[in-house]
Amino acid sequence: MTAKISRINPEQLHETPGYHHITVVETGRTAYLAGQCPLDQSGSLVGPDSLEVQVDQVVLNALAALVAVNTQPQHVVRSVVYVRSDDREDLGLAWHRLAASALGPAFTSASTLLGVTQLGFAGQLVEVDLTVALPD
Repeated sequence: MTAKISRINPEQLHETPGYHHITVVETGRTAYLAGQCPLDQSGSLVGPDSLEVQVDQVVLNALAALVAVNTQPQHVVRSVVYVRSDDREDLGLAWHRLAASALGPAFTSASTLLGVTQLGFAGQLVEVDLTVALPD
């Protein structure tokens, strides 16, 4: 049995580019995934100068984390995307690449996209953290 998840966009709030303003989980357990970074399995940063390459690695890592807790992207109920940039084009690129990826359904829930000045690893351009409603 899977937790009942409802996604809502009240008509009084602005239209969104795919996410929902509100996500409600009726029952069940929750997993909080640590921020997924653009590191390969050996812990090395990939694509130090490429936001696209880093987003793709973050997607692979997030999908692996979801599998580890027996879930899928549509079970994500909250996401936060951090992009090391103050350029709206970079933020849009990261958002659209994530939304178009196999992880895309994760970004239909409540979501926040942030431009930040620094992330944890030298050369890191993107990080994604996810909250997941676990199947019963």
